[in-house]
Amino acid sequence: MKEKISDKVISRLTQYHCILVDYIKKKNYTITSSTIAQLLKIDDSQVRKDISMLNNTGKSRVGYDVNRLKETIEKTLGFKNPKNAFIIGAGNLGTALAKYNDFEAYGLNVMALFDVDKEKIGKKINSKPVFDIKELSEYTKKMNVEIGILTVPSDFAQEIANYAVKSKINYIWNFSPTVLDVPNGVEVWNENLMGNFLQFSYKISK
Repeated sequence: MKEKISDKVISRLTQYHCILVDYIKKKNYTITSSTIAQLLKIDDSQVRKDISMLNNTGKSRVGYDVNRLKETIEKTLGFKNPKNAFIIGAGNLGTALAKYNDFEAYGLNVMALFDVDKEKIGKKINSKPVFDIKELSEYTKKMNVEIGILTVPSDFAQEIANYAVKSKINYIWNFSPTVLDVPNGVEVWNENLMGNFLQFSYKISK
């Protein structure tokens, strides 16, 4: 049975991946665990332990092959298995996410946006169509999409989430500053921008 990787390890692996991408851009093709540890200010042994879970071994005094390690992380985290998603809410944040082309490099394909604003419906954002929210169920079925990126104001987040669930959206990436109440079987990942800022603010205020 494949070993389950904890959320904390997954978080660190995504950070390792960012470092490896930067190394490749700079044409550096080997990296040591101590270098990764220094950049992230974590323990060297933790980096080696995380990478050992990927069955990726380095060479003594040389380090890890950057391309191979990057590919191993991508395979482990499912970068190579494309996932289609809708952005629900074509406001400032939804528009910014629709324009973020790097999502595709990580296996996330934003297929369309949905909104209630008639001024936005029918237009395109970064070549992605904006549909009426009432058509969400129809397009979810037509495009076989299970992921919804929720970028609506907090006052409407629960209502829209309920509608998304009824439309067979089973995975919600929630950018709204609201704790959603969803049925069992529906997964929610909260991207708490203000919460992260408050943690950062607390650290610099000490």
